[in-house]
Amino acid sequence: MNHTQRLTYLALLTALSLALFLLEGLIPLPFLAPGAKLGLANIITVLALYTLPRWQDAALVLLLRITIASLFGGGPSIMLYSLAGGLLSLAIMILLKHTGHFSPLGVSCAGGFTHNLGQLLIAVTLSNHIGLLNYLPILGPCGILTGFFIGYTVWLILPKLPIALNTNR
Repeated sequence: MNHTQRLTYLALLTALSLALFLLEGLIPLPFLAPGAKLGLANIITVLALYTLPRWQDAALVLLLRITIASLFGGGPSIMLYSLAGGLLSLAIMILLKHTGHFSPLGVSCAGGFTHNLGQLLIAVTLSNHIGLLNYLPILGPCGILTGFFIGYTVWLILPKLPIALNTNR
């Protein structure tokens, strides 16, 4: 993949992640904890991790999505929570993928869990109230479940991509 193709692919992934973020805002989730989301945009983050040659490119897609989505609506506090969850999640997913022992499903499940953990840790830090971690037994399994859905979706998509994009599995 040459430089122009890489930039085009990064832009396409960023646009897709923003579209999924906006689409998700239209889906009501009354059964989950307040503020909980499916994390559909993370399909693109995991896909970027598995199709781009450098983890830094996947991080760029994530950071661009969080920044632009925060400008669409949410503001600085939403951006802070998204960054905390997204960066911790991405770091864990990079480490697990790098071991070669985890499929996209396992990597994504761990990412879903650590995303919620990162957001809870920033909430504890900002509020100085450790009791917020009592939400982990609720949000943790939700993150694993949504991570499974995201990982399964990526697992279905990867074989359908052109061979040039599947060299980083």
